Amino acid sequence: MEDRLYKKLEAYGKSDFYPFHMPGHKRNPLAVEGDFPVERDITEIDGFDNLHHAEDILKRAQEDVARLYGVPESFYSINGSSGAILAAVSAAVDKRGQILVARNCHKAVYHAIYLRELSATYIYPHEDPKLGINGGISPGRVEMYLAENPEIQAVLITSPTYDGIVSDVARIAEIAHHYGVPLIVDEAHGAHFRFSDYFPVSAAQLGADVVINSVHKTLPCLTQTGVIHLCSDRVSREKLKRFLGIYQSSSPSYILMSSIDACMDKLEREGDEMFRVFTENLEKARRRLSGCKYIRLVTPQACECQRVFDFDRSKILLSTVNSSLNGRELHQILRREFHLEMEMEAENYVLALAAVGDTAEGFERLCDAIEEIDRRESLKYREEVVEKEPLKNGKMKQVMRISQAMDAESERCPLDECIGRTSGEFAYLYPPGIPLIVPGEQISGHFVKNVRRYLEQGFEVQGLSDQTSETVCVVRNEM
Repeated sequence: MEDRLYKKLEAYGKSDFYPFHMPGHKRNPLAVEGDFPVERDITEIDGFDNLHHAEDILKRAQEDVARLYGVPESFYSINGSSGAILAAVSAAVDKRGQILVARNCHKAVYHAIYLRELSATYIYPHEDPKLGINGGISPGRVEMYLAENPEIQAVLITSPTYDGIVSDVARIAEIAHHYGVPLIVDEAHGAHFRFSDYFPVSAAQLGADVVINSVHKTLPCLTQTGVIHLCSDRVSREKLKRFLGIYQSSSPSYILMSSIDACMDKLEREGDEMFRVFTENLEKARRRLSGCKYIRLVTPQACECQRVFDFDRSKILLSTVNSSLNGRELHQILRREFHLEMEMEAENYVLALAAVGDTAEGFERLCDAIEEIDRRESLKYREEVVEKEPLKNGKMKQVMRISQAMDAESERCPLDECIGRTSGEFAYLYPPGIPLIVPGEQISGHFVKNVRRYLEQGFEVQGLSDQTSETVCVVRNEM
């Protein structure tokens, strides 16, 4: 068997080579406080290649990823999906060019738009008014916007969403290609799709040109690891490589890179069995949870987003709409009483993220906890369920480019007095990191109302430079 990066690092850590090179701990465990794998933490020394000019072991490691995912070429991203998204957008769209993006994209997409001074046209997904989750992106709307805006150079969508909603990638890719532009898919939360038919088909198999996976999110890999797949020549390979070099450290961590290598090796050898066990446990848990009456398992059929094309069942959404709790309260009970930490809490649901590393015992604990909370809810006296006000984020009016607004002179304005002004900063709930407002958009009464609503329920609105969320930076001297 040829050298694997992670095996070679293990062997090197046990060798008698002495490091008169970086890093400064010198692979000496006594030099650091705590238990860290310093013996495997090296720099670009002889025999270990260079990620930014991969010719040997790192070249083969990235070729392994491409082979496993069935794509022409893949690259490591040691700056997670965020670095890969920055590189993909930068490679696909000229500076000050135009891009069509789903409005529910991750903040990294907006950072790319800022850095490249792009004009963005937004497609808003369908919304579920009860839960407040985003649905899929309509292929018809993609076609409409591309027909209306011949200057658009790329389309970017998020599929699956944080909540597991999958769009019709094949149709959207077909439309994008008809108009001569590439489709970039942020599939950060779908790195596992390739390894089991239980899950939706990966965008890389459906015609997308660039696909980004966070391997750390749903595969057995260390945090901050991602891969980017180049699936066609509609995006320049040379540009993509150049921007990956710009947006990643020139000293990428060998521990992180070896984590991707070890993950791919394990999945190739044992992935079929691992995913068989995982999907059986997951399906059993979903069946149990679907029996609860007050804390309800969200399914695509129950979703009011309209036209859910496909759904990632590893995202366990537990709705509190029919209970006396909100999402934050449910998460607090799960954390405090049952020592279960959820991936995300939202106003009307919590998200439990299941992955191949989960155990049967873990699923059992989640099911036991939810069934117990559901039993308690059944004992509470109810005259009638109070119909909660529908959740809607509303479409925002773009007044100027993100880069114009962020670079303009700004001033602080009290939250309740800034309606009609142009925002100079982002505001979002994290996770999932989808902006409620982006720089250059006009602040609406609806936005102010939503921020107040989130704060009253104890959620943290991030992005605003005033961490009390009492003021917003707005563009000064607007024309």
